[in-house]
Amino acid sequence: MADIKVLLVDDHEVVRKGMSFLLEDEPSLEIVGEASGGKEALEKIPELKPNLILLDINMPEMNGIETAAIISKRFPKIKVLIFSMHNDPDYILKSIESKVDGYILKDADKEEIVKAMHVVHNGEKYFPPEVSAILVSAMQSNAGIKPMHSNQKVLGVLSKKEVEVLKFIADGKSSKDIAEKLGLSIRTVSNHRANMLKKTNLNNTAELVRIASTEGL
Repeated sequence: MADIKVLLVDDHEVVRKGMSFLLEDEPSLEIVGEASGGKEALEKIPELKPNLILLDINMPEMNGIETAAIISKRFPKIKVLIFSMHNDPDYILKSIESKVDGYILKDADKEEIVKAMHVVHNGEKYFPPEVSAILVSAMQSNAGIKPMHSNQKVLGVLSKKEVEVLKFIADGKSSKDIAEKLGLSIRTVSNHRANMLKKTNLNNTAELVRIASTEGL
Protein backbone atom coordinates (compact mmCIF):
# COMPACT_ATOMS: atom_id res chain seq x y z
CA MET A 1 0.00 0.00 0.00
CA ALA A 2 1.32 3.45 -0.93
CA ASP A 3 2.38 5.67 1.97
CA ILE A 4 1.73 8.96 0.20
CA LYS A 5 -1.87 9.59 -0.83
CA VAL A 6 -2.03 12.55 -3.18
CA LEU A 7 -4.87 14.88 -4.13
CA LEU A 8 -4.07 16.79 -7.34
CA VAL A 9 -5.52 20.30 -7.43
CA ASP A 10 -5.22 22.26 -10.69
CA ASP A 11 -7.79 24.01 -12.85
CA HIS A 12 -6.28 22.54 -16.02
CA GLU A 13 -7.41 18.97 -16.66
CA VAL A 14 -4.44 18.30 -18.92
CA VAL A 15 -2.08 19.08 -16.02
CA ARG A 16 -3.97 16.77 -13.65
CA LYS A 17 -4.09 13.92 -16.15
CA GLY A 18 -0.47 14.42 -17.10
CA MET A 19 0.64 14.31 -13.48
CA SER A 20 -1.45 11.20 -12.82
CA PHE A 21 0.19 9.48 -15.78
CA LEU A 22 3.66 10.63 -14.69
CA LEU A 23 3.28 9.27 -11.16
CA GLU A 24 1.19 6.14 -11.75
CA ASP A 25 4.19 3.79 -11.65
CA GLU A 26 5.54 5.14 -8.35
CA PRO A 27 4.84 2.43 -5.74
CA SER A 28 5.10 4.85 -2.81
CA LEU A 29 2.50 7.22 -4.27
CA GLU A 30 -1.22 6.87 -4.86
CA ILE A 31 -3.32 9.52 -6.60
CA VAL A 32 -6.53 9.34 -4.57
CA GLY A 33 -8.33 12.05 -6.50
CA GLU A 34 -8.37 15.30 -8.43
CA ALA A 35 -9.95 18.72 -7.97
CA SER A 36 -10.21 21.65 -10.36
CA GLY A 37 -10.11 24.31 -7.66
CA GLY A 38 -9.69 25.13 -3.99
CA LYS A 39 -13.34 24.83 -3.01
CA GLU A 40 -13.69 21.44 -4.67
CA ALA A 41 -10.50 20.27 -2.97
CA LEU A 42 -11.77 21.29 0.48
CA GLU A 43 -15.03 19.42 -0.19
CA LYS A 44 -13.21 16.26 -1.28
CA ILE A 45 -10.59 16.05 1.48
CA PRO A 46 -12.85 14.41 4.12
CA GLU A 47 -13.92 11.71 1.66
CA LEU A 48 -10.62 11.03 -0.12
CA LYS A 49 -8.41 11.40 2.97
CA PRO A 50 -5.20 12.49 1.22
CA ASN A 51 -2.09 13.11 3.29
CA LEU A 52 -0.46 15.32 0.64
CA ILE A 53 -1.94 17.88 -1.71
CA LEU A 54 -0.18 18.98 -4.90
CA LEU A 55 -1.62 22.45 -5.33
CA ASP A 56 -1.59 24.98 -8.16
CA ILE A 57 -1.79 28.71 -7.34
CA ASN A 58 -3.81 30.38 -10.10
CA MET A 59 -7.31 28.92 -9.95
CA PRO A 60 -10.80 30.45 -10.19
CA GLU A 61 -12.97 31.08 -7.11
CA MET A 62 -10.26 30.23 -4.59
CA ASN A 63 -6.56 30.36 -5.41
CA GLY A 64 -3.92 28.00 -4.11
CA ILE A 65 -2.56 30.38 -1.48
CA GLU A 66 -6.01 30.88 0.05
CA THR A 67 -6.65 27.15 -0.15
CA ALA A 68 -3.35 26.31 1.56
CA ALA A 69 -4.12 28.68 4.44
CA ILE A 70 -7.48 27.00 5.02
CA ILE A 71 -6.02 23.50 4.79
CA SER A 72 -3.37 24.35 7.39
CA LYS A 73 -6.14 25.33 9.82
CA ARG A 74 -8.76 22.67 9.07
CA PHE A 75 -6.46 19.77 8.23
CA PRO A 76 -3.09 20.51 9.90
CA LYS A 77 -1.76 16.98 9.36
CA ILE A 78 -2.07 17.20 5.57
CA LYS A 79 1.07 18.30 3.75
CA VAL A 80 0.72 20.94 1.03
CA LEU A 81 3.16 21.17 -1.86
CA ILE A 82 2.71 24.10 -4.23
CA PHE A 83 3.22 23.15 -7.89
CA SER A 84 3.28 26.38 -9.86
CA MET A 85 4.60 28.04 -13.00
CA HIS A 86 5.26 31.22 -11.01
CA ASN A 87 8.80 32.01 -9.92
CA ASP A 88 7.78 35.43 -8.63
CA PRO A 89 9.03 36.00 -5.05
CA ASP A 90 5.65 37.46 -4.04
CA TYR A 91 3.92 34.17 -4.81
CA ILE A 92 6.60 32.21 -2.97
CA LEU A 93 6.52 34.43 0.13
CA LYS A 94 2.72 34.44 0.26
CA SER A 95 2.75 30.66 -0.02
CA ILE A 96 5.18 30.43 2.90
CA GLU A 97 2.92 32.73 4.92
CA SER A 98 0.07 30.30 4.16
CA LYS A 99 2.17 27.58 5.82
CA VAL A 100 2.79 25.40 2.79
CA ASP A 101 5.32 22.59 3.19
CA GLY A 102 7.08 23.14 -0.11
CA TYR A 103 7.12 24.96 -3.42
CA ILE A 104 8.29 23.54 -6.75
CA LEU A 105 8.05 24.90 -10.26
CA LYS A 106 6.13 23.19 -13.04
CA ASP A 107 9.26 22.73 -15.11
CA ALA A 108 10.61 20.33 -12.46
CA ASP A 109 11.33 16.81 -13.68
CA LYS A 110 9.73 13.66 -12.30
CA GLU A 111 12.67 12.89 -10.03
CA GLU A 112 12.42 16.24 -8.29
CA ILE A 113 8.64 16.09 -7.97
CA VAL A 114 8.81 12.66 -6.34
CA LYS A 115 11.67 13.79 -4.09
CA ALA A 116 9.70 16.86 -3.00
CA MET A 117 6.69 14.72 -2.14
CA HIS A 118 8.76 12.37 -0.02
CA VAL A 119 10.52 15.22 1.77
CA VAL A 120 7.32 17.02 2.79
CA HIS A 121 5.59 13.73 3.61
CA ASN A 122 8.42 13.06 6.07
CA GLY A 123 7.73 16.32 7.86
CA GLU A 124 10.38 18.52 6.28
CA LYS A 125 10.11 21.61 4.10
CA TYR A 126 11.09 21.50 0.44
CA PHE A 127 12.24 24.57 -1.44
CA PRO A 128 14.62 23.64 -4.29
CA PRO A 129 17.75 25.72 -4.98
CA GLU A 130 16.13 27.78 -7.73
CA VAL A 131 13.26 28.79 -5.41
CA SER A 132 15.62 29.54 -2.52
CA ALA A 133 17.75 31.66 -4.86
CA ILE A 134 14.70 33.69 -5.88
CA LEU A 135 13.90 34.36 -2.22
CA VAL A 136 17.45 35.37 -1.37
CA SER A 137 17.69 37.69 -4.37
CA ALA A 138 14.34 39.29 -3.57
CA MET A 139 15.21 39.89 0.07
CA GLN A 140 18.60 41.39 -0.76
CA SER A 141 17.14 43.82 -3.30
CA ASN A 142 13.88 44.64 -1.51
CA ALA A 143 13.75 48.27 -0.41
CA GLY A 144 17.50 48.53 -0.52
CA ILE A 145 18.08 45.74 1.98
CA LYS A 146 21.69 44.61 1.91
CA PRO A 147 23.11 41.47 3.45
CA MET A 148 24.76 42.04 6.81
CA HIS A 149 27.92 40.13 7.51
CA SER A 150 28.04 40.77 11.23
CA ASN A 151 24.93 40.96 13.39
CA GLN A 152 23.21 39.58 16.42
CA LYS A 153 19.73 39.06 15.00
CA VAL A 154 19.40 35.53 13.62
CA LEU A 155 22.83 34.35 12.54
CA GLY A 156 24.32 35.83 15.69
CA VAL A 157 22.47 33.39 17.94
CA LEU A 158 23.25 30.27 15.90
CA SER A 159 26.27 28.03 16.37
CA LYS A 160 28.80 27.54 13.57
CA LYS A 161 27.40 24.07 12.87
CA GLU A 162 23.82 25.37 12.81
CA VAL A 163 24.77 28.04 10.26
CA GLU A 164 26.41 25.32 8.18
CA VAL A 165 23.23 23.25 8.30
CA LEU A 166 21.14 26.33 7.49
CA LYS A 167 23.18 27.01 4.35
CA PHE A 168 22.40 23.50 3.09
CA ILE A 169 18.71 24.03 3.90
CA ALA A 170 18.78 27.24 1.85
CA ASP A 171 20.18 25.21 -1.04
CA GLY A 172 17.15 22.92 -0.88
CA LYS A 173 18.91 19.95 0.71
CA SER A 174 16.89 17.44 2.76
CA SER A 175 17.94 16.31 6.24
CA LYS A 176 19.22 13.07 4.70
CA ASP A 177 21.36 14.97 2.18
CA ILE A 178 22.73 17.27 4.89
CA ALA A 179 23.52 14.34 7.18
CA GLU A 180 25.52 12.64 4.43
CA LYS A 181 27.45 15.79 3.53
CA LEU A 182 28.33 16.68 7.14
CA GLY A 183 28.83 13.14 8.44
CA LEU A 184 25.98 13.47 10.93
CA SER A 185 22.95 11.36 11.74
CA ILE A 186 19.57 12.45 10.39
CA ARG A 187 18.39 12.81 14.00
CA THR A 188 21.24 15.23 14.72
CA VAL A 189 20.35 17.33 11.68
CA SER A 190 16.69 17.35 12.77
CA ASN A 191 17.80 18.47 16.24
CA HIS A 192 19.79 21.31 14.68
CA ARG A 193 16.67 22.39 12.77
CA ALA A 194 14.56 22.36 15.93
CA ASN A 195 17.20 24.20 17.96
CA MET A 196 17.53 26.94 15.34
CA LEU A 197 13.78 27.57 15.38
CA LYS A 198 13.75 27.58 19.17
CA LYS A 199 16.67 30.02 19.40
CA THR A 200 15.18 32.40 16.84
CA ASN A 201 11.54 31.99 17.91
CA LEU A 202 10.50 31.36 14.30
CA ASN A 203 7.81 29.01 13.00
CA ASN A 204 9.61 27.24 10.17
CA THR A 205 12.96 26.91 8.43
CA ALA A 206 11.71 28.65 5.28
CA GLU A 207 11.09 31.78 7.37
CA LEU A 208 14.50 31.32 8.99
CA VAL A 209 16.22 31.10 5.59
CA ARG A 210 14.35 34.17 4.37
CA ILE A 211 15.47 36.30 7.32
CA ALA A 212 18.99 34.89 7.50
CA SER A 213 19.50 35.65 3.81
CA THR A 214 19.24 39.36 4.60
CA GLU A 215 21.96 38.94 7.21
CA GLY A 216 24.61 37.51 4.92
CA LEU A 217 23.84 33.77 4.98
